[in-house]
Amino acid sequence: MADQRLQSIALPEGAPLPNPYAEADRAQAVADLLAGNSFDPTGLPPGPYALHLEIRDGRLVFDIHDTAEAPLRAIALALGPFRRLIKDYHLVVASHEQAVTEGGSEARIQAIDMGRRGLHNEGADLLCQRLDGRVALDFETARRLFTLVCALHQRI
Repeated sequence: MADQRLQSIALPEGAPLPNPYAEADRAQAVADLLAGNSFDPTGLPPGPYALHLEIRDGRLVFDIHDTAEAPLRAIALALGPFRRLIKDYHLVVASHEQAVTEGGSEARIQAIDMGRRGLHNEGADLLCQRLDGRVALDFETARRLFTLVCALHQRI
C-alpha cells in the first residue's frame, strides 16, 4: 500500500483565493497531503499518482495521472451533496478569521475551531462515501482533500 499515494497535487491556475488566510489554508492542506496520504484508485496500476483537482462544468473532478503526467482516470462527482458543507465551512472560516483578527477570546476561537473540525469530519465522510468503490482513502486524506474542495469552490 506504500505506493498507493499521491505524489503531487495540481490545482487550477485561476483567480487567487480571497484572502491570505484562505491561501494559507489551501497551502497547508497540500503540504499535509504530500507529507502523508492514502489514495488507492480501484483498478489502476500501483502509484504513486499525480492528482489534478478542479471544478469543471459544475462537477468536482479528480483527474488522476501517473507521475509522468499520463492520464489514468478522471472521476467526476456532482457538487450538490457538498454544497451545504462547503457553504457552512466558508462561514466558519470567516468567523474564525474575524475572531482572530479582532482579538477574540481563546474560548470563542476554540469553539469556532471545533465547529470547523466537525465540518471537516462531515466533509471527509461524504467524500469517502462519494468515492466509495472508485478510490479508497483514509480519513485524514479525505479531510485534507475536503479543504481543497472548499478552496476550489469559494462561492456556492
